[in-house]
Amino acid sequence: MARNIQSLERAAAMLRLLAGGERRLGLSDIASSLGLAKGTAHGILRTLQQEGFVEQDDASGRYQLGAELLRLGTTYLDVHELRARALVWTDDLARSSGESVHLGVLHQQGVLIVHHVFRPDDSRQVLEIGAMQPLHSTALGKVLSAYDPVAHSEAVESDRKPYTDRTICDLDSFEQLLDVTRARGYAADVEETWEGVASVAAPIHDRRRMPVGAVGITGAVERLCRDDDKGALRPELIAAVRDCARAVSRDLGAGRF
Repeated sequence: MARNIQSLERAAAMLRLLAGGERRLGLSDIASSLGLAKGTAHGILRTLQQEGFVEQDDASGRYQLGAELLRLGTTYLDVHELRARALVWTDDLARSSGESVHLGVLHQQGVLIVHHVFRPDDSRQVLEIGAMQPLHSTALGKVLSAYDPVAHSEAVESDRKPYTDRTICDLDSFEQLLDVTRARGYAADVEETWEGVASVAAPIHDRRRMPVGAVGITGAVERLCRDDDKGALRPELIAAVRDCARAVSRDLGAGRF
């Protein structure tokens, strides 16, 4: 059995201690409660403080849980609720479109796939939950970049590498694409990330009208695009994705868009 890392165990115990009982605790209280030397406890607290997990009151010198820990907890709850609310609607979207459906959220400098519904046929498919997609080239990523200021900053500041000869990497062109995305309410990716693959995605908002994720379908170009124009997505698929995004948004309390 692998050995636990003692410093991490102590840090976790410290966070649990700060989460219960008194709102703020002094160094002596924390050290004595956990059976640690003051120097050891102070070193762990200093590291947690640098990472934003713990804050120290300037006046009293006491410690409390930090905003970063709250942000992480809220993110987990938001993603959990997002997946729960989207289950029925994404299943319906997969059936109506005949394509695979992905639900994505911003994570670090990319799109984290938190839910994946297989294409409803007998083809062999790989579950992509937990996979990461780029922000600048995928439909999910463009939607998040267009509606979420944090995602926008991540996409602008990142290295927008070309995946195919159709990938838009130039910053001015990328910003123009985001303007178009906001104007029409969806984003497209036609062979910008993978050769022969197209996708379309729309934003999901919560009760605060804040963007919390994106939902989209992905499939072969010949199925998603019109026969008369390889670069134009089929309008009925666009409508289905947007309807799905609105339905999930309504379930999250966003009301009508």
